[in-house]
Amino acid sequence: MRRLAPEEAALWKRVIASVTPLAARPVKSVEALDKPTTPAPLPVPGAPKVKGRVPPLRPPVPTPPPARRVAANTLDASWDRRLSRGLVSPESTVDLHGHTLSSAYDRLDFGLEVAIGRGDRVLLLVTGKPPRPESERPHARGAIRAAVGDWLASSRHSDRIAAVRTAHPRHGGAGALYIVLRRPRENS
Repeated sequence: MRRLAPEEAALWKRVIASVTPLAARPVKSVEALDKPTTPAPLPVPGAPKVKGRVPPLRPPVPTPPPARRVAANTLDASWDRRLSRGLVSPESTVDLHGHTLSSAYDRLDFGLEVAIGRGDRVLLLVTGKPPRPESERPHARGAIRAAVGDWLASSRHSDRIAAVRTAHPRHGGAGALYIVLRRPRENS
């Protein structure tokens, strides 16, 4: 655990001083906490009220998952086949070895900007191999690799990324990723 810098500590003290506590709630005794309580059934809106009988609850209506763009299914089968066989040569490479999380993010963002500006279709992102399943937790390695998916999803270039795939062994295998970029749309 790192210590706060003097300016961070001063800022934290200002934040603490500005906080007002919530209203105090009565604390239950230990005996009251041990007793199981059964909550009263909630009334169903619009249901008729009948004495002596509780109407059955309607099953909850499942809500569909939120719509989000899934990059995994945006390539056709020929692209996936060519990538898995290593038949695609990346036009650009971004190597994140030896970087901190912050500098790796900046380098990835700049690499995407340059690749998009040049009109590249495939960018090779070298992250290093993920930790082995048998390694002890917390992992000493793999922080950049673990963060790359979130970085790409929230990147300012995310709309230009068609797919992300694990690289072929000749391009780094599990230690690298192909980032397939979309063609720029032509304004007609």
